[in-house]
Amino acid sequence: MKSTLCVCVMIGVMSACQDASNATSEIQVDVVTVPDATAGTNSYYPSNKAPLKPSVLIKLPVGDIKPHGWLMEYLQRQKNGLTGRLNEISAWLQKENNAWLDENGQGEWGWEEVPYWLKGYANIGYILDDQAMIDEAKIWIDGAIASQQPNGFFGPNLAWESYISEESRTEERMAEKLEKRDYWANMIMLYCLQSYYEYSQDERVIELMTKYFKYQLEVPDENFLSETQYWQRIRGGDNLHSVLWLYNRTGEPWLLELAEKVHRNTAPWNKENHDFEDIGNPKHIREGMEWPEWYNTMIDWHNVNVAQAFREPAQYYLLSGDEKDLRATYDNFHRVRKYFGQVPGGMFGSDENSRPGYDDPRQGVETCGMVEQMNSDEHLLRITGDIFWADHAEEVAFNTYPAAVAPDFKSLRYITSPNMAMNDNKNHNPGIDNSGPYLMMNPFSSRCCQHNHTQGWPYYVENLWMATPDNGLAAVLYAANTVTAKVGNQGKEVTITNHSNYPFEDTIDFKLSMESPDQFPLYFRIPGWASNATISVNGNSVNAQIEAGKYVKINKEWNNEDIVQLKFPMELDITTWEQNHNSISVNYGPLTFSLKIGEDYVQTKSEENAQHDSKWQEGANVEEWPSYEIHPTTPWNYGLVLKEDAKTSFEVEHRPWPSNNFPFTPDSAPILLKARAKRIPGWTFDQYGLTGELSDSPVKTETAEETVELVPMGAARLRISAFPVIGEGEDANGWN
Repeated sequence: MKSTLCVCVMIGVMSACQDASNATSEIQVDVVTVPDATAGTNSYYPSNKAPLKPSVLIKLPVGDIKPHGWLMEYLQRQKNGLTGRLNEISAWLQKENNAWLDENGQGEWGWEEVPYWLKGYANIGYILDDQAMIDEAKIWIDGAIASQQPNGFFGPNLAWESYISEESRTEERMAEKLEKRDYWANMIMLYCLQSYYEYSQDERVIELMTKYFKYQLEVPDENFLSETQYWQRIRGGDNLHSVLWLYNRTGEPWLLELAEKVHRNTAPWNKENHDFEDIGNPKHIREGMEWPEWYNTMIDWHNVNVAQAFREPAQYYLLSGDEKDLRATYDNFHRVRKYFGQVPGGMFGSDENSRPGYDDPRQGVETCGMVEQMNSDEHLLRITGDIFWADHAEEVAFNTYPAAVAPDFKSLRYITSPNMAMNDNKNHNPGIDNSGPYLMMNPFSSRCCQHNHTQGWPYYVENLWMATPDNGLAAVLYAANTVTAKVGNQGKEVTITNHSNYPFEDTIDFKLSMESPDQFPLYFRIPGWASNATISVNGNSVNAQIEAGKYVKINKEWNNEDIVQLKFPMELDITTWEQNHNSISVNYGPLTFSLKIGEDYVQTKSEENAQHDSKWQEGANVEEWPSYEIHPTTPWNYGLVLKEDAKTSFEVEHRPWPSNNFPFTPDSAPILLKARAKRIPGWTFDQYGLTGELSDSPVKTETAEETVELVPMGAARLRISAFPVIGEGEDANGWN
């Protein structure tokens, strides 16, 4: 795409190792919508081969980006918590009688759990250079490779979905599963194998995938991604991704034939106007409502399916080149948010399945849905280069995902909502779609999120930087890190260290380290919210018309110890959710803020609250892994009092950076807001024990005005994030 601005400037470039007399260097600055995919093909990292659409951004191998600061602290907590130790306690990860470790794919334990866990576990090992984790991961990788059968199939020979009861596992169903195989669990393991190949260059991965995809090519269409296996048909885009990944490394033309076959047999995410009976998720509607016409515009409304599979048309667009396919993915994203996502935090109300009539901010989303949404955003960022997807990945990562996991990372919630003032072990159905204690912090709340949570932060780390077609690098997501990558025409390595506490501060410094000067472009994403961003090189301002939502491309001969500084001045902003009772949310830069509610963690026994599909290993120390209810110790039913200029209604207070490098708790958050508010006595917990639904704002109340504190949404495990607005006069409403 053509740049919107191109300027050549002469600026003083002074680095610590340069003489002042040689300090003048010519740089070219362009403000571009996306990197130009037609500028060439990256010389060092696998890009899309013709006839695929050219790569806009290219993923770097796992391990080339090392986190620092709070992101490093998060990975360490994962390693020492549920992610790193799940193989000690989950029956699905025990090695004895595990189908993933059997050469014939036989065993009691074997479906999605192992690869779900391994996606994040192995990658944390690669990123941290943790040999013990790498060695453990390789046991499972070697097992998967050794399981490949002569016909090319690999993995568990018969993978019973773990939620299917024993009495449902009949011989008739077994025969059907063997004829119409379930490829879903293998789709996840292919992710694991690709990461392992990036790390090790072990050619066994290429050999396995080649044989496996030749096998898939020979399966008759009527038996491939069959509707009898629900998950694989809905999530076939993951299979498509792996086929194209292999094509970009081998160039085998038959892989494109398989890509067409995968798309042809995947659920039609690129179409609308589906027959009601073809929508596969369990369908519920609020009592007294009629099914709206728009419900038939999506092939599925299960929250993880939407977050994971809505991107399939854009993945197929790489092969089809049809802009309609790309547009279908954007339409899917916006459609689910139009009807169920009029809430802060970037996700949508789908506590299991989106149900017409249940769109209040007290509805939640699975932790699985959060990490799959982040993964989708990262995929789409590479496909399109569109900063929209980077902004959204950060929105979910900073505001929704952290609150789904306990601060020590030893337990998590199945469902997390923008408005949730109580976490207990009660059954809240039908207020939420699930029956059971799905709101509490529990290491065994449900089998899927228990294993699938692992990918969120390591995948985020891997996508902080991406290579560009012109042998440059693009900083696309932000957090403290160091990247080492090949750039320029000669493939020299550059190391760039990002010093920052972003998103809790507005300045990001990048320091380059290199053996000799080299010419190459660096791209820096300007977030869509950063309307007053500035950039300097070695202390000298870049005089360019920087635009929010675009990239600044700086092309120059870079020198050792050059420094680029970005400043994204954070401003207060109010979002009004007109379709959700005119409630509001409060933003400061990329952070959304929630009411600070006192949190009382009440310890309970995990074995009494574990769901039926979560199973402990024999001999696991159950006492070491407790569950927690979280009860409020302070009032939560506040509406905000706004001035005429709403942005002036809040006072920003900066606090010292936490000594433990973990800013995602109410007490450690380094930014808080002070606001004026009034309690709304009629806003209480409802008949289901959930935070009551909103009434229309403005709301009239006779209570006294108070000062309340707001903390970052991601730090608040109890929270009100979508606020009623207090009003007076004829326009104000009573609380229903």
